[in-house]
Amino acid sequence: MSFLDKLERLLGRFAIPGISLYLIIGQVFVVLSTMAGLLNPLNLIFFPRLVLMGDWWRIATFILVPASVGQGLMGIVSLVFGWWIFYFMGSALEGYWGSFRYNLFLLVGYALTVGLSFLAPDSPVTYTYLAGSVFLAFVYLNPDFELIVFFILPVKIRWLGLITWGIYAFQFVVGGASLRLQVASAIGNLALFFGADAWRAAGRRTRVIAAESLRPAPAAAEPRHRCRVCGKTDKTHPQLDFRYCSKCADDACYCPEHIFNHEHVRSADGTPPPA
Repeated sequence: MSFLDKLERLLGRFAIPGISLYLIIGQVFVVLSTMAGLLNPLNLIFFPRLVLMGDWWRIATFILVPASVGQGLMGIVSLVFGWWIFYFMGSALEGYWGSFRYNLFLLVGYALTVGLSFLAPDSPVTYTYLAGSVFLAFVYLNPDFELIVFFILPVKIRWLGLITWGIYAFQFVVGGASLRLQVASAIGNLALFFGADAWRAAGRRTRVIAAESLRPAPAAAEPRHRCRVCGKTDKTHPQLDFRYCSKCADDACYCPEHIFNHEHVRSADGTPPPA
């Protein structure tokens, strides 16, 4: 029994089924409250420095603040699309892993995000990279899934995953300390859950490639017909009609050019060919 199995037996009853939906409901509440002027999302955003100064609630409420809240109609459209993607892929992961392991995946990503953020305490932290880790986990498990981009263009999700990895790499190289730490938290979460599996898969591929390189090349199939005079075969000249001479011994074969233009073959004991 693996460590995760033991942990699930011990703590599985505390898992929250359908947690993706609850997170989305919380974000919807924040967006509607912001639009109604009842709530200022700045009071919910996670600044590690402010948490150290007493705003302890920010360490929990930041996951309820969408990145595009308050940005007009296009912001609302992108929010709805993002919610749908998060719910769909989160539910798929929960169906694949079970509620406990999916909860644990989100919890580990959250803990890494919060813990690393205190290394750059003056910068805001968002839930964007935690949601990004859910997307990349889905891509890893379902690389051939097709997503209809703009409701028109079908694209295998592996390509969107590669684009996301490229964006993360660029942000890690050129971004500030806080951005690098948030990217690292997403990558660290994925590495903890998929690193061992990816390492084993890479090892299997390496062994298969090595075995294939040591395997002798299959011998080329011998031609069925070969002209005794010129050496043409049904492999090199498949359009030719090869024939056998009834006056030659040993089933001598000839191409159309030599079937009537050759010296008849004697048998091994010197018996002349038939008349």
